[in-house]
Amino acid sequence: MKITVLGAGAMGSAVAYDLCHREEVQRVQVCEARPGVLRAFRAWLDAPNVRTYEADARDVQSLEPILAGSAVVVSCVGPDHNARLAALALDLGAHFVDLGDPEPVAEQLDALADQAETRQRWIVPNCGLAPGLANVLCMRALEHFDRPVAARIRGGDLPTEPTGPFDYRLAHSAEKLIEDYTQPVAVLRDGQIEHVPPLSGVETVHVDEFGALEAFYAAGGLPTLARALQGRLDRLDVKTLRYPGHAARWRFLLDLGLADRQSLDVRTHLTYRDVLVRRLRQRLGGAYKDAVLVRVEAEGEVDGEARRLVYELVDRFDEATGLSAMQRCTAFPAAAVAVLLASRQVPGGGVAPPEQIVPFDPFFDALAARGITISERWETLEAVEA
Repeated sequence: MKITVLGAGAMGSAVAYDLCHREEVQRVQVCEARPGVLRAFRAWLDAPNVRTYEADARDVQSLEPILAGSAVVVSCVGPDHNARLAALALDLGAHFVDLGDPEPVAEQLDALADQAETRQRWIVPNCGLAPGLANVLCMRALEHFDRPVAARIRGGDLPTEPTGPFDYRLAHSAEKLIEDYTQPVAVLRDGQIEHVPPLSGVETVHVDEFGALEAFYAAGGLPTLARALQGRLDRLDVKTLRYPGHAARWRFLLDLGLADRQSLDVRTHLTYRDVLVRRLRQRLGGAYKDAVLVRVEAEGEVDGEARRLVYELVDRFDEATGLSAMQRCTAFPAAAVAVLLASRQVPGGGVAPPEQIVPFDPFFDALAARGITISERWETLEAVEA
């Protein structure tokens, strides 16, 4: 099978690394518009089954002959391109996978559902960490209950050597971090979707080896999960994990208006947000060693007994490959979905996130083969809160 990866940055390179080490994949193609990024990728990953192309995701004419014959196209470029790229993949008879999309892009992808179903091809958005792996873990946990009642997801990425002022480094773009901290967050309460303010709901979470962390609401979480479970689950609560004090420091910045889209003055087109993005890149960008933590707790009834199932994942920077935990936990799930699609283990076609269509056991087996392991424990409760 042939799989094409669009983008050779941090996530695209990690997806390509995973794919080229899978015996089912005969050829991996990587397209990247930036010559310097492409040269760095070639120097890092020199594998006989990988071919690279200098091609821009915005240039459909140049992409079409490269993508032709691909079983799956994996997008690791900006989400603004994903609807157009998904349509191109369908036209060429390929499945399409991406790492995550904001709501407007998700709506554009949904508009392709009829075409995808007719062609018996899948468009699978949100295949990264959260949304992505965390969603699949949650749905897998809920399947174990006769009557599921609640689910809590706590997850995030942390530098293993934190430094001020935020005890945080940029795993993705500064723009996305700001969006996550300024947009309302979807949760389920009494079975219905409600929206809560970002950076609110701060609580302490203890994780072995990391001690006391803080969890708080942040957007960019799992809106598709909330919609899928609306009316089926009483409570769904998703929070981001950071070192203590992170949320308060960010609230201070936002209260000063430093994320506003207002221009600084009439002489420049720069906004306050533009300046904040630049400074975040300068101060929080660059290489660093990290860890990814995810904890999913599901509660409900099993054989008439109130139970809680806890899944926990802790992954760290890989010294052998130089891949960060965030690269591994974002890119490897997307690669696993791509291989499942290419090997025809997901029948049918349409538009759906991974938690709704991927077979759980092969998906988690693929992650375990890359050293991403999930612990599981059951706890007995006195009662499940209705």
